Amino acid sequence: MTQHDLFAAPPSSLMSSGASSLHADSGDAGPARSFSAAERLDLLRLIRSENVGPVTVRRLLDRFGTARKALEALPTLARNGGRAKPIKICPATTAEKELMQAEALGARLLCLGESAYPALLAQVEDAPPCLYALGHAPLLARPCIGMVGARNASVAGKQFARKLALDLAAAGITVVSGLARGIDTAAHEGALYAATRNDPAAAGTAAVVAGGIDVIYPPENDRLYRQMVEQGVILSEMPPATVPQARHFPRRNRIISGASLGVVVVEASAKSGSLITARCAADQGREVFAVPGSPLEARSEGPNLLLRDGATLIRHAGDILEAITRHPPALGERGRPGFSGPAPALPPEQDLARARAEVVPCLTVTAVTVDEIIRQCQLSFAVVSMILLELELAGRLERHPGNRVSLLSAP
Repeated sequence: MTQHDLFAAPPSSLMSSGASSLHADSGDAGPARSFSAAERLDLLRLIRSENVGPVTVRRLLDRFGTARKALEALPTLARNGGRAKPIKICPATTAEKELMQAEALGARLLCLGESAYPALLAQVEDAPPCLYALGHAPLLARPCIGMVGARNASVAGKQFARKLALDLAAAGITVVSGLARGIDTAAHEGALYAATRNDPAAAGTAAVVAGGIDVIYPPENDRLYRQMVEQGVILSEMPPATVPQARHFPRRNRIISGASLGVVVVEASAKSGSLITARCAADQGREVFAVPGSPLEARSEGPNLLLRDGATLIRHAGDILEAITRHPPALGERGRPGFSGPAPALPPEQDLARARAEVVPCLTVTAVTVDEIIRQCQLSFAVVSMILLELELAGRLERHPGNRVSLLSAP
């Protein structure tokens, strides 16, 4: 990476016309509605209940129409899946306490299906049903680009990331990253600096954190965190005060990519978490961008691998703007899920019992696609989906990316 590459200016025509085109494409996000306080509480209780994950919430809402009816159905569904002991449902008092904690911090709860929820993220199958936002949530309505990379980034890599983020923010793009050391920090700093170079409205950056919305990690980013609250927005699907664990970071990564039109990897090793984010982006149908580097530099191995596998090479912000204006997502793919009402009635319990006897033997500890189960059993999607839902709530099923599932041992 040369000094010329670091400061190569993007074409001015792209920085202007590209941004206006992107904003025009983002205008219609599909049907949305407002959630009542009771609906918000029910949805939060649902996602905080035992064995209930983001995909499970979607399946439950598709089947029962509302979170309240889904909560009522959980005990029966878990029993049907073979669970002996009662499933733990999040009490209303626990959810109310969590909401009060978030409100005391100044955070807002964004619910899947309402207008304030990021439109692109809503299309991800495992999008968080409830997402806390602290700061300026309207930044999420802008076109977003994710930027990730090495925590032990080089000086040149951080310099490039700051300049790239600054130019993207100046073009009306919200830069999304993870508030980690290295490239993440540089990306947020560059986007925030755009406000001093242009105007306050240009400070477009969002940080998705792995822990609670109020947990600053790493601690040395305390000042940046507070600046993000003032000028950007911080996002988390976890309850307040949650200390981030290793398992939380891959979940954080799919939010960074899911909320974005594409993800840029600046520096990363071959086994970096940044490449997990890039894979999430590819699986979600997002653009994958990579900044090339010397084959002799370990921190360039990840981006170079992505380029070998078809990622778009990035020299400056103009390359990103050109790519996402040339291939914008179809508006129909960006509409929010409706959850307008319960699904059609299922067959009688006797028929469902026979279907369970066919579906369960198709499952092993090796993940298979749901489509393959449907083909083998010659059953409808609705029936197979319900049986898998019962098994998951019983703690016997694990979901994997790519609409795959595997069987776990009975609790």
